Amino acid sequence: MTVSEKIKTSIEKSSWIRKMFEEGNIRKAKFGAENVFDFSLGNPNLEPPQRFREILLELAQDQSPGQHAYMPNAGLLSARRAVADYLGENNRQAFSPDDIIMSVGAGGGLNVVLKTILDPGDEIIIPQPYFVEYNFYLDNHQGVPRIVRTQHDFSLDLDAIADAINEKTKGLLLNSPHNPTGKVYGREELEGLGSCLRDFSNRFGRPIYLISDEPYRKITYDGIEVPRIFDVYKESFVVTSFSKDLSLPGERIGYVACNPEISDRDMIIAGMVLSNRILGYVNAPALMQRAVSRLLRESVDISQYQKKRDLLCEGLASFGYDFIKPGGAFYLFPRTPIEDDVAFVSALQDENILTVPGSGFYGPGHIRIAYCVSDTTIERALPGFKRVMKKF
Repeated sequence: MTVSEKIKTSIEKSSWIRKMFEEGNIRKAKFGAENVFDFSLGNPNLEPPQRFREILLELAQDQSPGQHAYMPNAGLLSARRAVADYLGENNRQAFSPDDIIMSVGAGGGLNVVLKTILDPGDEIIIPQPYFVEYNFYLDNHQGVPRIVRTQHDFSLDLDAIADAINEKTKGLLLNSPHNPTGKVYGREELEGLGSCLRDFSNRFGRPIYLISDEPYRKITYDGIEVPRIFDVYKESFVVTSFSKDLSLPGERIGYVACNPEISDRDMIIAGMVLSNRILGYVNAPALMQRAVSRLLRESVDISQYQKKRDLLCEGLASFGYDFIKPGGAFYLFPRTPIEDDVAFVSALQDENILTVPGSGFYGPGHIRIAYCVSDTTIERALPGFKRVMKKF
């Protein structure tokens, strides 16, 4: 065997998202790209803002010495200061550059946090459904996922969370706006979560951390605002990226922000700086750090995603699909009319419509539709969605 048994097993369990993306490439080659309707991958179809291109050209022409040299492992001081100032405008806490780690996307940032806080066998609570790469991230650091149910509308079930907390619990991983459901957790339920974690932290005499994965923070609809995790619980981290709101997934740039009021702040920050280095990232890409630090208050045109959401929701509702209308992100998570969500995905695939079974997100009986695609793709796919629902 040329690869480890662990990796072999991981390959076999690998993400449904990528499997459907690869299936899409096969079908596009066979039927023509215009005849395949690929809703499998959360790959933004909107181009980055024009301002990004202008800044990138300006930075590329900067011939000052050291523009592409090594830097502090936490990232460029100028970038971290810009992020700290930005967070200070939007939170009640005052942030310093030391509270910020520039990361290789949100995935890199989550691995940095988990590497810093986890001992072997520690558990991280995750409300289901959820982005299944979390399992691999935890396994990287010998952590264990503790999966808990959510309510019918995907709201947090605080009783289930409290029941899951034990001596091995090191933290809870939250994602809002949510992938795959588009749920945005409300202020009241987050305050309840903060109170719950605070009570158990006091009981155990050590922090239970709250890690908030927020790459979709700016992508919300209907006037919905995403509450600030730092305001409801001090033992907290925010991890984010610029992949979605600036349409830069291929540039792998994001950051981790540590609550300035967190316990053992200096040791936590030192741990994240070390983890960023020894995980092999060393530091986030220098050029992208300089670029995004000047784009913190910008985003793509979110109204275009709302238009796509409404187009898809109106169509599917008229065909009898059952779903909770998403308040953010760019995913829809309808219930399937049959128990076997994989079979339903297969039927859609026969119509050249590529979705992902909810089972791949620990949400069986659903499918995930990533509607960050062209309006034409949605419009041309709707008849196929209708035929499949009629069949079942």
